[in-house]
Amino acid sequence: MQRESTKSSHEKRLYLAVMSVFILVSLFAAAGVSADETSNGQPSPQGAVFTIAEGLAIATTESRVMNIADQNINITEKETDVAMSILLPSINAEISQGFLSNKPTAIFGAMSVPMANRNSLSYGVSLKQTLYDFGANTSRYKASLESLEAAKVDYERIKNLTALEFIVGCYEVLEYDKLIDVARKEIARLEQHLKVAHELFKEGVITKNDLLQAEVKLSDVKQRLLSVKNLRMVSASKLNIMLLRPFMADVSIAGPPEEETAAEDVEIGHFLEMAEKQRPEIKIIGHELEILALQEKMRNSEFFPSFYAQAGYSYTENDYQVYEGNWFLMLGAKINLFSGGSTKAELSKLRFRKEKLAEERKKLIDDITLEIERYYLNMKSAIEKLMVMKDSVAQAEENLRINRTRYEHGQGTSTDVIDAITLLTRTQTNYYSALYEQQRAYAGLLYASGTDLKEIFK
Repeated sequence: MQRESTKSSHEKRLYLAVMSVFILVSLFAAAGVSADETSNGQPSPQGAVFTIAEGLAIATTESRVMNIADQNINITEKETDVAMSILLPSINAEISQGFLSNKPTAIFGAMSVPMANRNSLSYGVSLKQTLYDFGANTSRYKASLESLEAAKVDYERIKNLTALEFIVGCYEVLEYDKLIDVARKEIARLEQHLKVAHELFKEGVITKNDLLQAEVKLSDVKQRLLSVKNLRMVSASKLNIMLLRPFMADVSIAGPPEEETAAEDVEIGHFLEMAEKQRPEIKIIGHELEILALQEKMRNSEFFPSFYAQAGYSYTENDYQVYEGNWFLMLGAKINLFSGGSTKAELSKLRFRKEKLAEERKKLIDDITLEIERYYLNMKSAIEKLMVMKDSVAQAEENLRINRTRYEHGQGTSTDVIDAITLLTRTQTNYYSALYEQQRAYAGLLYASGTDLKEIFK
């Protein structure tokens, strides 16, 4: 009876342990589902197949680069608050307790008259407001607003640059996927050729040299496949970093259809016009020029007085005064009469900086023009390559079929078949390289013209 009771107790403990493990696994699974969701409630691409648009939504909002850019905006907003505080009145309060070794005393003829307590309490509160300073403080505040706008434009610049890097990275991974597929097909063709060669060698139709040639070529292709896989892993790791995913997580991208082509009919002048209107770098220089103009106004105001008002209440403990506390109001003006020429030097420096920015803007436009031209020519070149290779893949496949048939019937050589396989592989590789080069160049062209890539690839 005791043994049965003990057995029942063990079974209960085992049951409880199994249930506990089940509950823990369920909780971890729920936590994993929650962790795979982004801040907007959408599942993040954690091992599943994702589109370029889904990846862009994360890379352009949650990546470390974007978080840093967002903090720049927060810092600039606080600098705006600091500039705003100068326009508001300043309020100060003070309290003190004085201790004197001798009581303050005045002499009136033959008499000594005490003037104040030996120990006294003093306190007061005052409010001071600048009434007019010829636009110095308002210009400082407007300059901070321009800095904030420049920081926001810079955020958009970083976001678009991040989008370009992500899109280019996706096309690299897709290209490597195609090249891996091409290499695997080449290995399959060589293995099939090697199998036929073994049969012909057994029958005494070919020599050992044909077998060795096919085996060496097969080994070379397998090594090349490993190299392409390694390159693909590096590109995938870059995407994982941008998506805040595990470094070695698998990346599977649902790429656009291969027949999709860029808008090759658009002239280069169209992109140049868009760039001058939309490129964030040009807008940032515009804000910087406005900031310099406001700073110049601030410096010019130093040649004029600033007017202020001050009011408050002060109290000093003194048994010998009629009124220990007083309310007061003061109107005043102050001006710097001489500062060693620093104001004129600052104004000259601001003018030089404006001239420098104007030249930098011209150089920036020249650089953007070259950037657009480079992307445009790369796109046109890739399109022309695709047109040339439009039927070349089918022709290379037919060439391989003919040489393989001739070899199987003893009319061709092993070298002819291996050359045909190599030609087909090279043709397919060139086709996919041109295809994804075209798409990368088109994405770069859109970026160079200032287009929001996230909107284009959504």
